[in-house]
Amino acid sequence: MTSALSAHEVLNSNDTMCEILLLLPPETIYKLILVSKRWLQIIASPYFRHTYLAKWNPSFELIGFLVCSSTYLGRRVDGARRPRAEPSLPLLSTSSTGDEIESSGILKKLGYYIDSSDGLLLCGRHPKAYYLWDPSTQKQQQLPRPRVHFEELCMSLITEDCPDKGFSYKVIRAESVGFTAQSTKLKVETFSSKTSTWSYSELTCPEPISLSPWTLGRVIKGVVYWHARGGKVAMYDSNSEEKRVDMIKLPKTYDYDEQVLGETIDGCLQYGWSNKSVMEVWKLEKVNDVLQWNILFKLNFKVMWKMNSVEATRYSVRTKETQLLAFLNQKSDSVYIRCDTHIFIYDTETKRVEVVQYQGRKSFVWDYCKVVPYFRRTWPCSPLFENNVMMIDTPQCNASSAGSN
Repeated sequence: MTSALSAHEVLNSNDTMCEILLLLPPETIYKLILVSKRWLQIIASPYFRHTYLAKWNPSFELIGFLVCSSTYLGRRVDGARRPRAEPSLPLLSTSSTGDEIESSGILKKLGYYIDSSDGLLLCGRHPKAYYLWDPSTQKQQQLPRPRVHFEELCMSLITEDCPDKGFSYKVIRAESVGFTAQSTKLKVETFSSKTSTWSYSELTCPEPISLSPWTLGRVIKGVVYWHARGGKVAMYDSNSEEKRVDMIKLPKTYDYDEQVLGETIDGCLQYGWSNKSVMEVWKLEKVNDVLQWNILFKLNFKVMWKMNSVEATRYSVRTKETQLLAFLNQKSDSVYIRCDTHIFIYDTETKRVEVVQYQGRKSFVWDYCKVVPYFRRTWPCSPLFENNVMMIDTPQCNASSAGSN
């Protein structure tokens, strides 16, 4: 900005206004979308959003917890049918946004939960119909029917944020075959918003691979991580031209009650497991160019409740089993845990437990479902710019990991 510019010229220059707005913190920038339609247009533009998010990295809002039941999602023709009284996509709301979503009735139309990223929901009824739903615009988009049928599979949603064109996305379906097949090939079908079509490919693995069907994966910077049989994790870089999938053994290979994947604050994969008495959380990182697991913390549930006696008494947890539920988004110092139908946040630094209040039905069988936190980035949006949600054909994209779990 030069001293020769008048205040009028500054306020009427989009480039200069961009530079000024980039200096303001998130709590201020949110209020400025109400100043004028022009300011809203600048703040909601793909370029500004991408630059601002990279600079300030705003936090994520917890909308609620979605209940994922693979019992019905991947059921066979002669398999169990969902009772009419049981919702296909229960939401345990923790926010006003979640309350609005629940009351809108949209969740009844989307089928079962599959994955989420940056607030976008991937739902469907396997194998015929898959939907992408955006809570910011209240719009849904049905994907074309896949070309290849997989009896059992894993699915992941990848959103890509580009500074010049906005969002694009990919949906990946990966076949799960029996471990006895000893196959080193992984069949994958990918839908891209850039082409609006499904594409089929076969990935090569250095060793036999068998994905654990219907389990929730994790996407970090375009790399998809899926649970695999044999106590391993499969890693597939969706941006690589090399048709390859790699495997890495988990630090604990026993059949524990709960196993979850997440993302650390510095963009690494984290893995947690729990049994009736303890929980461990590990981080996967490169050391001398070699991937290895390093433990972040270990927690004894009995000791934890002794240090939080007020909560233990209030919610009668001493006679009930505690287990790891999920990770917070891009955080390593806190985790969600569950005891009976109660959800808590455990802070590893303060060692305190805090209950998470939610609204919603508790009638489902918790032990047969995955309860996953549903986040969206706290960023101002407007239906005026709903066409920016899923843009196509843009280079140099940074794949988002704000998803699911």
